Amino acid sequence: MVLEKPFKADIILDRDGVINLDSDAYVKSVDEWIAIESSIEAIAMLHKAGHRIFIATNQSGIGRGYFCTATLEAMHQKMLRLIQQAGGKITGIAFCPHTPQDQCTCRKPNAGLLKDLAQKFDINLNTAIVIGDSLRDLQAAIEVGSNPILVLTGKGKKTLQSNPDLPYPTYNNLYDASQKILA
Repeated sequence: MVLEKPFKADIILDRDGVINLDSDAYVKSVDEWIAIESSIEAIAMLHKAGHRIFIATNQSGIGRGYFCTATLEAMHQKMLRLIQQAGGKITGIAFCPHTPQDQCTCRKPNAGLLKDLAQKFDINLNTAIVIGDSLRDLQAAIEVGSNPILVLTGKGKKTLQSNPDLPYPTYNNLYDASQKILA
């Protein structure tokens, strides 16, 4: 993907494993929400360069009863505060509280979260960049014609090992991906 200057993309990020440390036991509290080193800085740099940043995140821990929406909101407030302190901004957040058994249209790999963000914030999904650490993030991006990027944090290394022929740009982390976008 070649971005021509002065291209300003809408960038949609997965949360767990891209912005913050992921956990197979779920991130269930504000204390468990820990930013990945340099992810906050990356978001701030992208925002300062004129890109709009969004988050689309599966949060089935709500549907499984591990935490409630108020706890999710508190985690997001912590994240937003850190991003704002670094000079960045998240324009919008969409989350899916459902479990896979609910068979909803919003849970990635379905593209409902991306479509919701596009409708609310007038995002052209054909020019949007979607950055994730799992195959389902990439599949949701492809479903709506967006430009997927894989990062190797979170589940990213496992995703790449299971799918070694993925034709998408792959970077060590969100910071490295942001440097390519900004180059």
